[in-house]
Amino acid sequence: MQRYDEKPWAATKHPKIKWERGIFYGSIGIGVVIGAIICYMAYASYCLILDDEFKSIDKNIWNFEIQRGGFGSGTFEWTTDDPKNAYTDAEGLHIVPTLTTETTKITKDQLIDNFVLNLTTDGTCTTQGIEECSIRSNKTAGTIINPIRSARLSTKGKRSITYGKVEVVAKMPQGNWLWPAIWMMPEKDTYGKWPASGEIDIAESRGNFGDDYPSGGRDALIGALHWGPVPEADAFYKTSGLHRVRRTDYSKSFHTFGVEWSEDYLFTYIDSRLLQVFFIKFNKYKSMWDRGGFGETIVNHSALFDPWSQTNRASTPFDHPFYLILNVAVGGTNGFFPDGVGNKPWGDKSPTAPKEFWDGQSSWYSTWGEGEKRGLTVKSVKMWKQGGC
Repeated sequence: MQRYDEKPWAATKHPKIKWERGIFYGSIGIGVVIGAIICYMAYASYCLILDDEFKSIDKNIWNFEIQRGGFGSGTFEWTTDDPKNAYTDAEGLHIVPTLTTETTKITKDQLIDNFVLNLTTDGTCTTQGIEECSIRSNKTAGTIINPIRSARLSTKGKRSITYGKVEVVAKMPQGNWLWPAIWMMPEKDTYGKWPASGEIDIAESRGNFGDDYPSGGRDALIGALHWGPVPEADAFYKTSGLHRVRRTDYSKSFHTFGVEWSEDYLFTYIDSRLLQVFFIKFNKYKSMWDRGGFGETIVNHSALFDPWSQTNRASTPFDHPFYLILNVAVGGTNGFFPDGVGNKPWGDKSPTAPKEFWDGQSSWYSTWGEGEKRGLTVKSVKMWKQGGC
């Protein structure tokens, strides 16, 4: 009698099984080899031009951009090369905002009245212009010396790329109205003043706790391209993205913030190329002018001038050299911190916005992290240009 647990059909191996296994495992092996070749070719097409782990602030790589004018965003800080605002230690580079009254001899009374700050006379201002380099405090007019000092470092004139990759390993700051940014600007205004020549924001965040913001506080990371024929027509909202994390925020640990950029596409990412914040395929449109629909746009009762289509490249203005910037700004009047949100103590349209911010110190200073926690901490920066070395 035959037992039910016997399997007579298994006694003899079918001759096709060996072939099927061979094909299966062989296909896996071929896939691994092809994947390795693709990865190798992808990385071989880049040349590493910057690899900094910040044992010091290397003046052959980094510039300090020193001014007090708000850098076009109406921010309230005065950027310096003071070691209290930018320094390195075993953890990397720290860019830390400080109260002006705590890190200079300027008193609280002088901050709001009868004191002249002139960075041109001091020989420290790295740009030109009265507004950018000097100010007199006046109690009657409500103008004050910049109440916060911070730092802004760039690779302008020293390291730049046209197409390539950038990766910055960093930890964001804690504190209301802190605005950390890892971003890129063009070496030259090839197509005109901002934003006609473009801007690449790799990673921006807000130091505020995120509950009050639809687009997040320090639990959110923003990436974007800024571009437009005139500032009033900046079309960043067409090329931007946001990523939020749950039960933590970007000040708690280090992350890799990156951008990959070619003539065909550009995307920013966090930790891995698989976690993209936003992706843009340039050749989806004939030109950025067409992408923005600027031919149908009227600004100040006038038609706009097309600065890009002349090149016949769909990636223009993102087709010329860009350099890297690391900074922590504070406040601002360009809408990055919307009016009426999070108990914001100033109004963007107010002529005395910096003083309103300073007067609200009791509501925000206690939220700033201790020591370097209120700053942007950068462990490393790598920059590759597209093409072989």
